[in-house]
Amino acid sequence: MNKFLLPASADKLYTAWPLIRRLLSEEGTKHWKSYAFAFALMSIFSGCTAAIPWLFGQVINQAQVHRSMDGVIFGSVLIFLLFAFKGLAGYGQAVVLARIANSIIGAKQREVFAKLLHENLGFFSDRHSSEFITRLTAGASAIAQILNLMITSIGRDLFSLVGLAGVMIFQDPLMSLSAMIIAPPALLLVRKLIKKVRKIARDQYHGSALILETLQETLHGIRVVKAFTLEDTMRERFDRYVNTVRGQANKMARVANRTNPVMEMLGGLALALVSIYGGYRTVVEGIAPGEFFSFMAAFLMAYEPAKRLARFNMDLNNGLVGARLMLEIIDTPATEPEDAGKPALRPAIDRIEFSGVTFAYRGEDAVLRDMSFVAEPGKMTALVGPSGGGKSTVFNLLLRFYDLASGAITIGGQNIEAVTRQSLRHHIGYVGQDAFLFRGTIRDNIAYGRPGASEAEIMAAAKNAYAHDFIMSLPQQYDTEVGEHGMQLSGGQRQRVAIARALIKDAPVILLDEPTAALDSESELLVREAIARLCENRTTLVIAHRLHTIAHADRIHVVEGGHVVESGRHDELLRKGGRYATFYRLQLQQQEIPEPIAANL
Repeated sequence: MNKFLLPASADKLYTAWPLIRRLLSEEGTKHWKSYAFAFALMSIFSGCTAAIPWLFGQVINQAQVHRSMDGVIFGSVLIFLLFAFKGLAGYGQAVVLARIANSIIGAKQREVFAKLLHENLGFFSDRHSSEFITRLTAGASAIAQILNLMITSIGRDLFSLVGLAGVMIFQDPLMSLSAMIIAPPALLLVRKLIKKVRKIARDQYHGSALILETLQETLHGIRVVKAFTLEDTMRERFDRYVNTVRGQANKMARVANRTNPVMEMLGGLALALVSIYGGYRTVVEGIAPGEFFSFMAAFLMAYEPAKRLARFNMDLNNGLVGARLMLEIIDTPATEPEDAGKPALRPAIDRIEFSGVTFAYRGEDAVLRDMSFVAEPGKMTALVGPSGGGKSTVFNLLLRFYDLASGAITIGGQNIEAVTRQSLRHHIGYVGQDAFLFRGTIRDNIAYGRPGASEAEIMAAAKNAYAHDFIMSLPQQYDTEVGEHGMQLSGGQRQRVAIARALIKDAPVILLDEPTAALDSESELLVREAIARLCENRTTLVIAHRLHTIAHADRIHVVEGGHVVESGRHDELLRKGGRYATFYRLQLQQQEIPEPIAANL
């Protein structure tokens, strides 16, 4: 799993005790009242647990030594009440801890999601979405698990063990010492297993992310998978990851449960010694049988909490791996930090200017090299040129998905880096060639352009985008579900819904990234008419590969090698006979049908 860009010293912050202190200070203090209540219930639970074996001994003495039926009945009623209180306390603490855990999980998931929204595109470019899903789900659960584990280990298991040990010591101190034989070997064994558990847990999280990654890619690319008959390939890849995770899970089962046979043998040895010594005292020295029974009952009841405490370190370290996965995201410095202190961009139809802009992705060769051009207010400016020339990067920088290496971009004379990102992006309407729609209805997707828009405004935007007619022909009309990524609609329909979304936003700047590239001629005509409505009285930048779609543009810039090599109107550039004219002639040739092929049609 990819590491996040944290300082080299950060590893020390993610070792066991610094992590535990952090979780206690952040979440423990936030929920301390609920934890205190759960702790009190656990104290009642532990007290009842310790009192039960002692009371059983008293009932046996009443029956065997004192021959008192009243004493037996009274003791039995007390035992019933203790079990009732124990059950209610156990139920109460389980519900309280579950509520705390659910609250922590929800809060941490919201925190991570909010943090991801403050990252730029570069942050996501070399990571798969499945990694974030794994960190989000597993990490939040792990944090809640760690805190609940610590509370239950102290408030329930440790208190119960101390109470039961107190009963044992009260009955016979020497016999209690023989029962403690299991502690030192168990602690030594657990200490050796902790490092293995930590490594296996991280490998399991990584493998789970790969399984999710394969599932997502297969479902999202199901058309490609089927078209290229990749079913066996994807199945083999998925099986490989599943087998890897299964192997890690089996290894975890072996390592984590390695304490069980040792604890059973040590417990059996201690029980045998206690039985011999207790039997000797009862038979030879004549102690009351109730004392021996109380001791044995306390010893047997102490066995389970003792085993859980022996596993405490392993379970804790397993959870800490998941907690680190989440906290690494939270602790990574945001690539889009808060900028609310900056002024807002003035909302107006303004001039856009690139001045000496240079930019490179991840330190690679510069994609833009000293690029300068102007998009006049209220007019359409087109960017054309070969793939990889830097056209899409212009849009990425204008929307501040990335920050400049040098130069400046201004809108209406305001440097976009000197204003808030939110105000800048409110100023811009964007339509890409692959129209992304969110899961939900057509109405929902149009309204995303301006949350809170009225029904009349949504319908007006759809009409201006030439989408209203096809929407009304659908069975559910505006309530039609678009499906994941809008796959229930055709490409042209998705594009017109995306244009309606941009129209209802009513932004003074429009960015069009080849919005008709993947459409047939009929759909392209409708989308082009919708785009014409969208661009009216707005400053428009459009990226085009089909040059006939931008022949009417007010200004065309030919972008090649990261800078503008030619500018002018369509007819002017054709007369110049430069790079634009070359591209135009090539496209005309590609549209012609070669004679041998035409003859066979």
